[in-house]
Amino acid sequence: MFTGIKTSKANKDLVTQLTSRLQLGAENVIARIAFTYSMASERQLDLLQIEDSQGKEYSSKVLFGDHADIYIAMVCVHYQLYKTDKDIARYVKMHIDDGLQLIANEIKRNDNINGSDFLISKIERGLRGLN
Repeated sequence: MFTGIKTSKANKDLVTQLTSRLQLGAENVIARIAFTYSMASERQLDLLQIEDSQGKEYSSKVLFGDHADIYIAMVCVHYQLYKTDKDIARYVKMHIDDGLQLIANEIKRNDNINGSDFLISKIERGLRGLN
């Protein structure tokens, strides 16, 4: 299990901006949403494309609360890794960075959306995918 990650320097301010803009809670909340949003895209990210680690720092406990095992399991299943693999933290970091960029791009395209509307639209899209 990893102890923490740091976003990219470019995403340090983006975390703050998205947290303020969407008003969904503390900065760790937007990081969790970014992680799951990126994972939901079902793309596998390339470790060779990892960005710097000079941004916002999150401990595993702050980032995932009491559910770190679930988030780690998502990465393990997605990348077919064992839970002690040394690259898990890197994949978590990459998916947070990726998710932050995806959310920011979507917010730019739809400037009137608020945090609740953003989440509801994603939940509805996921539910439609179950049919």
